[in-house]
Amino acid sequence: MNDHDQPGNVALDTHVADLTISQAERDVLRRLGERVMALSTRQIEAEKKVLWTRTNLLQPARPLILCDPEFSWREIIPEDSLACTHGLARHWEHRLRKEIFWGEKMGDDRVVESRFRVGWVFKRTYWGPDTSSVNPQPSLTDLNDLSGLQFQTITVDRDATTEIVHLAREVFDRVLPVKLRQQWYWSLGLTRELMKLRGFERFMRDIKENPQGVHNLMAFLRDGTLDLITFLENAGLYSLNNEGDYIGSGGFGWTTQLPAKDYQGTARAKDLWALFESQDTKALAPELFDEFVLQYQKPVMERFGLVCYGCCEPMSERWHLLKNIPNIRRVSVSPTCDRAKMAAELQDKYVYSCRPNPAILSAGTFDEAAARKDIRDILEKAKGCPLEIIMKDHDTIHDDPSRAVAWCKIAKEEIGRYYK
Repeated sequence: MNDHDQPGNVALDTHVADLTISQAERDVLRRLGERVMALSTRQIEAEKKVLWTRTNLLQPARPLILCDPEFSWREIIPEDSLACTHGLARHWEHRLRKEIFWGEKMGDDRVVESRFRVGWVFKRTYWGPDTSSVNPQPSLTDLNDLSGLQFQTITVDRDATTEIVHLAREVFDRVLPVKLRQQWYWSLGLTRELMKLRGFERFMRDIKENPQGVHNLMAFLRDGTLDLITFLENAGLYSLNNEGDYIGSGGFGWTTQLPAKDYQGTARAKDLWALFESQDTKALAPELFDEFVLQYQKPVMERFGLVCYGCCEPMSERWHLLKNIPNIRRVSVSPTCDRAKMAAELQDKYVYSCRPNPAILSAGTFDEAAARKDIRDILEKAKGCPLEIIMKDHDTIHDDPSRAVAWCKIAKEEIGRYYK
């Protein structure tokens, strides 16, 4: 589940004025919405909410599993299987069919919710003229000249957003409640933007040849990110993410600890979860990570209620630098980490968010014995930790959705053996 795949987001530059959805397409969407609503009312969904909440509160609960095939959803729900032809209707249909697959077939612990989320129509400017998410080339050629950079901005089209919300409420009237709920970013770790501006090889040279230039750039990114947070707060554009919201690099936001006690209906950063990571700098020595990255992340982290830290980087090599940050709650334990070492470090004080190797599902053949062995290894090494196991990051599952279903079944069987 990626930052480009948030529910309902429509970029202003590509917004289609024609929001007509035919009656036939409305009928398709309503039938799918009815199935989602029926799934959401099952007792098991309420039980899963409790388990996620207990885990996020660091209370005793069995380990939880999530399987999100990400880019492989196109193999589970192919484009040619969709009944709708209108662009927005097809997008909504695909989302509903994903919910149904999760609820009827996947077998993991993701909660099917009784609502349909719609996001804002908006336009975003980036840090410079060539730093959009689709531009692969580093754009800052002179580290000593930041004059061409600018803080990110977000401009929302309130009228267009109202149109889409109204359309969704028409389509799903008396079927699914429609909620305007937006995630504005994936990670606030700063180094994704750093890499877009300088690239990894240049960055590594910069540390040796122009360390002050790196500090100046990181300070600019920090200040720009803080400015964006303040803008979103003041404009009332934040949405709470304390329910079935996908947060961090895996897991969900279910918690009673957020929003803050003084919350009065308008979400602020301190009412929210946020993700920070620095997977792009995983080759950095810990002391360099501390100096050039972490010291700039900390002031941004302080703005939020709870923090998820890490993605694919080797957290076992960096944890000693992070463990005293008070609002970190969920920690990514990726395939590059020492699982036993991380369990010893995290104990019962953090959510141990374990990421199995995605090759288990994306290899040429699916080895069930290897999958079972891996789950057992996780359960043995992370015993005593609030544990979630997040299977994700797949470019392909070789057109075989049964792999994801089988992995969930194996994980549930092994959890049942270890946690009776």
